[in-house]
Amino acid sequence: MPYTPSGFFCDRLIRERERRDGEGSLNKPLRFNGQDFTVLRQESLQSKGLFEDDSFPATVESLGFKELGHKSNKVKNIVWKRPKEICENPQFIVGGASRTDICQGDLGDCWLLAAIACLTLNEKLLYRVVPQEQSFSEGYGGIFHFQFWRYGDWVDVVIDDRIPTFNNQLVFTKSAERNEFWSALLEKAYAKLHGSYEALKGGNTTEAMEDFTGGVTEFYEMKEAPKELYKIMKKALERGSLMGCSIDSLVPARFETRTVTGLVKGHAYSVTAVDECKPSQQKDSKVRLVRLRNPWGQVEWNGPWSDNSKEWTTLSKADKDKLQHQSAEDGEFWMSFEDFKKNYTKIEICNLTPDALEDDKIHKWTVSVNEGRWVRGCSAGGCRNYPDTFWTNPQYRLRLLEEDDDPEDNEVGCTFVVALMQKNRRKERKMGANLFTIGFAIYEVPKEMHGNKQHMQKDFFLFNSSKARCKSYINLREVTQRFRLSSGEYVIVPSTYEPHQEGEFILRVFSEKRNTSEEIENRIEADHPVPAPASAGEESEEDQQFRTIFQEIAGDDMEITANELKNVLNRVITKHKDLNTEGFSLESCRSMIALMDVSFMDGTSRLNLQEFRHLWNKIKQWQGIFKHYNADQSGSINSYEMRNAVNDAGFRLNNQLYDIITMRYANENMNIDFDSFISCLVRLEAMFRAFQAFDQDGDGTIRLSVLEWLQLTMYA
Repeated sequence: MPYTPSGFFCDRLIRERERRDGEGSLNKPLRFNGQDFTVLRQESLQSKGLFEDDSFPATVESLGFKELGHKSNKVKNIVWKRPKEICENPQFIVGGASRTDICQGDLGDCWLLAAIACLTLNEKLLYRVVPQEQSFSEGYGGIFHFQFWRYGDWVDVVIDDRIPTFNNQLVFTKSAERNEFWSALLEKAYAKLHGSYEALKGGNTTEAMEDFTGGVTEFYEMKEAPKELYKIMKKALERGSLMGCSIDSLVPARFETRTVTGLVKGHAYSVTAVDECKPSQQKDSKVRLVRLRNPWGQVEWNGPWSDNSKEWTTLSKADKDKLQHQSAEDGEFWMSFEDFKKNYTKIEICNLTPDALEDDKIHKWTVSVNEGRWVRGCSAGGCRNYPDTFWTNPQYRLRLLEEDDDPEDNEVGCTFVVALMQKNRRKERKMGANLFTIGFAIYEVPKEMHGNKQHMQKDFFLFNSSKARCKSYINLREVTQRFRLSSGEYVIVPSTYEPHQEGEFILRVFSEKRNTSEEIENRIEADHPVPAPASAGEESEEDQQFRTIFQEIAGDDMEITANELKNVLNRVITKHKDLNTEGFSLESCRSMIALMDVSFMDGTSRLNLQEFRHLWNKIKQWQGIFKHYNADQSGSINSYEMRNAVNDAGFRLNNQLYDIITMRYANENMNIDFDSFISCLVRLEAMFRAFQAFDQDGDGTIRLSVLEWLQLTMYA
């Protein structure tokens, strides 16, 4: 019977979160870098000094690493100043936070500022990111804090109020009001979250939208946009969704360049309103309008319905007031919906989750979140183009439990959105990290396999096509797509396009009806943890040869030491030219003796003939497995094949254990030689047997003293 230890020390990250008793929620955000805003502010007030943040200091390192690094001329004249050193009577917020408080400086983060502008349209969302009751007067200690959603958790980021300036002017984001600083401080907190200001250069508006809300973003290409796009946009704004758009620049040299119509290519805009009006010369039909904002705080559309266009003269004062029409060079403007579709190429809508808008009655999402990682040589299998390794990627079982209430177009099924997000790539830019090209595929689980939580093997993917998949693999932080499938069980396989690319990710599934998703983890078990006695029978020629060799080396006591075992094995193994090995090490042979020590930790550290014979039978069995996966006669097996080899040897492990095996036994080319292969299986069998020896009541958990733990790990 298989033996299963259920209490293995490698626990799942998602279970770790469940034990945190609400930490990481909006009401109990995690403290970024362990900094407690309340405690730090109180310390500053008591010391009557101003807070200085050592974890994000006023130095070049916080500015950047390349264009804003030590060797850059751009940083030589930058001076970090507090608002009270920049102007008289500084204010955190003047007259309420609004879109005009966000004007881009000398940093290519229009994507971030477009998202902040969207955020100002919803006070409830805004003041979750920008906590109120912060000021430069009452309780001022030079310290501020902001809150962001970060890969499934809300985090509270503390900063001091020293901001980069040049000639006493803010270098980066600023407000139209010279004495207003909330937007500049918000940008600084976001820069700290990512390691530097330069890390914010270049990005996608959806990234910041999601970090402000924990929502999920859907993209629409204008060329492929649905007929009801205007209705979609209007409903989205009504339920508090954030919305951005952009004009693709096909020629890199023209990135962020102004067109004759006043629009900027390669630049992020916020969509701040959609509405309709009825010009006086049009009796029946209405004109659909879209209001947009350029984060620069200037440079506007100059076509129909722009600030000073003739179209406004055809509207009544009531309509103008309803649309809040004003002629000002503030970066905000109206245009017709038709012109919007003709000029813009992409629109992004960030749909909010229940924890972002608790009172959102229009759109409730069920959200399931799973954390995972791709490990080179183990679980970084690449896309379906690589069938030999694709199956090793992390797999997530999705159960769609309820059909939609009002399916569109009379289609029956469950509507859901899958969002795959890669983690930490922006923060790791300074170490040369770029975004991976990522995507996912969804496979239907046959009914006979429902409830079976085993990892799907290679053959399943060779003989079954995907039921659905993302449109394309793309190098964005997150890939999302909406699907409708019939209720049932499915497997989602997230991957990078190329194999061997190592990184962390989160996989989220959003649906209006109930769903559950969880990572498929094999049960940890072994078929034969206890050595069976050697079977009596007629000795083969090889057995007789080994008896002779054993007698020669063992001597009169008929027992061999680890060193003698090493000599025996290596004399035989050298005859097998198809095995890539430098021979068994002394350490490997010591582990083998520990494996065969039936009384465990109380043996003689020697092998008798019967124990040696059993060990050799084991090695021969494992050698056969090794040769099977060494089909190319290279003398080694790759770390992906190791998963199947370990399984064939009678061990069922989970992804975390396969990761450990790869790190412990594979070489730099992700290959495992014969000696390492045998050493791994010896260690596995010994540790399973040791666990069983301690698990007297068979409940799958053990309790060890320090002495027992050290005896176990040192001897095995």
